[in-house]
Amino acid sequence: MQNRSTSMPTPECPDEPLRDLLAAVLEALDIPAPATVGHADAYRQALEDRAMHARVALENVLVDDGTQLGIEWETAYLRERLAEHPSTYVTVDQARAALADGKSWMEAVQPTGGEGR
Repeated sequence: MQNRSTSMPTPECPDEPLRDLLAAVLEALDIPAPATVGHADAYRQALEDRAMHARVALENVLVDDGTQLGIEWETAYLRERLAEHPSTYVTVDQARAALADGKSWMEAVQPTGGEGR
């Protein structure tokens, strides 16, 4: 099918299992920014861990060596790994919400354990 305004092919929508895997990869990589510079190391570590799990899932789907477990399995496994690695830093949105609730800045940016994404 052609897009008449640009004469470029209209991209086809990927099937549901592939869309679900791509959504899980986006969830892995699209984590919220930390509220302070002091949380930057925790943010980088969380992103590094999550990116590694996403890379492994993509590699397992793309490698054609007869050992694939399928896109659905890889997607579920990726989501399980992501759930095991929640962020441990305070996000910008969490700090803003705490400030709106009347907390001080120091209280707002104090990690409470596993509350980010």
